[in-house]
Amino acid sequence: MKYFQDLPDTAKVASIGASKFLDPVIEPDDILAINVNTTETEAGMIINARNGVNLSAGVNNQTGASGAGVGYLVDKNGDVEVPVLGKLHLAGLTITQSKDKVREAASKSFKNPIVDVRFSNFKVTVIGEVNHPASYVIPNERVSLLDAIGYAGDMTVYGKRNNVLLMRRTADGKNLAMRLDITKKETINSPYFYLKQNDVIYVEPRRNRQTHDTENNVLKYITVAATVITALTLLNRYGL
Repeated sequence: MKYFQDLPDTAKVASIGASKFLDPVIEPDDILAINVNTTETEAGMIINARNGVNLSAGVNNQTGASGAGVGYLVDKNGDVEVPVLGKLHLAGLTITQSKDKVREAASKSFKNPIVDVRFSNFKVTVIGEVNHPASYVIPNERVSLLDAIGYAGDMTVYGKRNNVLLMRRTADGKNLAMRLDITKKETINSPYFYLKQNDVIYVEPRRNRQTHDTENNVLKYITVAATVITALTLLNRYGL
């Protein structure tokens, strides 16, 4: 049941390489929280009124509920309509790049604006043999496979740790599937170790879980059948 079984069981520091994290890019249908702070308070409030990432709520590990909020929807063309700032094309940009673009637009109307942009709907879904399968909206975009499994309350004892399926839809509409072995340290170096928005993780049950469930079903049916037979026997005996 161990993760990363090929790491030494000693206190000695082991090098496991560098994780490959790529900043996620903004895609159509993403929701962004765009915040502009300026000395012109009223104008800033108009822009910020639609923000809504409830960072204080975080993620509820028991239910999967989180602080998902409202914000600015990226339309099918990759554009966002922001009051005062107008239409901004943000699809294909990282969060850092989008901040620069929003700041550039805000600078035309305000002096020295302070800009913050982040995802309001960075969602990953964890299903299968985990304790709390659900969709989780996470308040940051640096989320690893282990983070997502942790949000879902870890795998059950029946989860296949050496064959975790990651499903991802790319910006051009393609569906990708990748299987990861988290009993091996090399998984940390995989380009799929860090997740992107809307990734789905499926933890497959081990064979003994399937056998266990089948045995339980058979036992249940036998118990029901025995109860029915006993009842019929008693009815016949007493002429009821």
